[in-house]
Amino acid sequence: MSQIIAILNFEEGYVESPYLDTQGFPAVAGGIRIGPKGASLSNYLFLVPRLVGDTWKQCIVEGKAQEMRRNTAISRALKKCNSARSDVIYSLSCQIGVEGLAQLKTMLQLIAEENFSGAANNLLNSQWAQNASGRARRHAEVMRTGTYDIYRGLI
Repeated sequence: MSQIIAILNFEEGYVESPYLDTQGFPAVAGGIRIGPKGASLSNYLFLVPRLVGDTWKQCIVEGKAQEMRRNTAISRALKKCNSARSDVIYSLSCQIGVEGLAQLKTMLQLIAEENFSGAANNLLNSQWAQNASGRARRHAEVMRTGTYDIYRGLI
């Protein structure tokens, strides 16, 4: 059973009130961008309860899944993944976009070949991993093992 929402909430940190993300965009509910870069938080006077934020994230993930199915390399990789490995791909699509995910061509090819250890190593060597090292290590371990064990006690 997918744990994508719990993973996204852990990796992004869930905050009910609007805040500026690490790139300066207003965001809420653990990483959902709600406005243009540099916009004042005084424009966003609301809270997003956890149930609402989780539902919103699920809608975002479903939209990303539809977009990913239209990309041959991503779709081919997803067909070889169990739920845990799929969640890594969904998480990546939420953080770097489907276009950014599509640029991880070698990793996607290795997943399609069911070389999950190679895919994990490739992910750790990516530019993305340099900017998200903790998340990258956890995602690589899920890809390598096909389990959520690395998240035990965290989600």
